[in-house]
Amino acid sequence: MASPRKPSIPRYYLYGDRVHDVELNFLHVEPIRERSGQHDWTIRAHAHPDHLQFLLIERGGGTIRIESNDYEIPTLSIVVVPAAMVHEIHFRPGTDGTVITAATAYATAVAQGDTRFLDVLVAPQVYPLGDSGVNVDGIIDAFHWINREYVWSAPGRRAAIMAQFLRILVALMRLRSEMVSTRFAAGDRDYDILHRYRELLEHNFRIEKGLEFYARKLAISAQRLNQACKARAGKTSSELLHERTIIEAKRYLIYMELTVAEVGYELGFEDPAYFSRFFSQRVGQPPGAYREAHHAQQEQAAE
Repeated sequence: MASPRKPSIPRYYLYGDRVHDVELNFLHVEPIRERSGQHDWTIRAHAHPDHLQFLLIERGGGTIRIESNDYEIPTLSIVVVPAAMVHEIHFRPGTDGTVITAATAYATAVAQGDTRFLDVLVAPQVYPLGDSGVNVDGIIDAFHWINREYVWSAPGRRAAIMAQFLRILVALMRLRSEMVSTRFAAGDRDYDILHRYRELLEHNFRIEKGLEFYARKLAISAQRLNQACKARAGKTSSELLHERTIIEAKRYLIYMELTVAEVGYELGFEDPAYFSRFFSQRVGQPPGAYREAHHAQQEQAAE
């Protein structure tokens, strides 16, 4: 008799939401109380395959389990939840602060290849601020400022958000240098493969479209790479490669004055028609139509 199948771990962008929007390639900011209060202060086990989270706890606290490790969350602390890691949170009623949910590609871009920042993004941890050597008021200000910029569509919004995100990264890097965690042993081979694959994608996705290249760099088979991606991100290695390409294509179409063909060339597509088909199959509309629709939405919002 076959054993009953274990329930799968839900994967979300934001807890409880299964949404798709261009902002998913950017970040989301909201008060902790908004979502946690609605769920009786308990966030059940789930993962964010393509997004990481920073939580600033200003009032209250609780506990969080990240993978198999349990952490106490004291008042005045920052919680780092890396992408793809299963986590469950039990807040004390009334807990509040700010939670930032950032796309892995966005956070990696802000890190600009600095390994000290990249280490912060992949290391689960709770950083108490009370006895740390960092400027606590400065960290709180950065979280508050990024929240204001997120909800206020002012000129230079994205640049201002990036500046505050980098400020937070610097603070976390300094906190990590004070307290290098030994509580989490990265013995999860699938997670390690996924993390290294994402790093390779960031540097090579524009020019390398074959999975054999990435598997060879990781010293594993393409099949093993695919298994790790499905186990940790719930997507195939091809899907992750294509998604990373689409994210960049959307950014080019929205923020750069390039023709559709030029966008395709920038992303390694020699044939503009093939790029258009590739984009249409995954987005649901041709790149030119996607650009026009986005600009129309922006004009409507400005009226």
